[in-house]
Amino acid sequence: MPYVTSNGIRLSYQRSGQGEPVLLIMGSGAAGRVWTTHQTPALDEAGYETIIFDNRGIGASDAPPGMYTLAEMVADTRGLIEALDLGPCRIVGTSMGAMIAQELASQAPHLVRSAVLIATRARSDATRRALTEADRALRESGVRLPPKYEAMRTVLEMLSPATLNNDTAASGWLEIFELTGGNSGGGQAGVDRAGDRREVLRTISVPCRTIAFADDLICPPHLVAEVADAIPGCDHVEIPDCGHLGNLERPDVVNAAIIEFLTKY
Repeated sequence: MPYVTSNGIRLSYQRSGQGEPVLLIMGSGAAGRVWTTHQTPALDEAGYETIIFDNRGIGASDAPPGMYTLAEMVADTRGLIEALDLGPCRIVGTSMGAMIAQELASQAPHLVRSAVLIATRARSDATRRALTEADRALRESGVRLPPKYEAMRTVLEMLSPATLNNDTAASGWLEIFELTGGNSGGGQAGVDRAGDRREVLRTISVPCRTIAFADDLICPPHLVAEVADAIPGCDHVEIPDCGHLGNLERPDVVNAAIIEFLTKY
């Protein structure tokens, strides 16, 4: 994969397809190649050029020491857009990637044509704050959970009952997460998710769509809907029978929701 220097670090990226550019921003602890399982083939077939990249701290991109901030991640992505001369481009972000997309749309609307915000939120409620604090306490304790336990915890947290109650599907996911070791994202774990960014969202002027997953425990539908309510003119889609990894659980439905919006904007 080629590299671009952005915000003082090297980011690994990959382009495919032909047409107007769509930049896909991955969530915490996952490499950009996750998009290539389902999303980039569908977008390429729909007539777009797709650009994926590894955020700092993951994959082939640089991993500076310490914990990262949301501002650093946003600056990284902005620098990539500018270095590759993509703007204004369509952006698709999931989870932390959607947080980055929110900030880009607010701070640099000249670089963003439209944005799809998947499994996103503008604030943390009591349950999500407790989950973040529990994860931080575990990380700071230095305790390393056995891979089997970590895989089971991840599956319960990230997937829907529809998947968990399917023996074949659940077994496959457990095997995947046990083999990959449940990457916590290293420095990406420092990205602040505790604040309330709804006032920032009200300044966004580019077309946006939020996509919520009905069984998402990390970014539940009511918090995703708050994002849609805050962004002027933002529309909202909720997809049933999937959890936080809905783009992998129900890719065809998710891809259709992405492409239908991008076709209009």
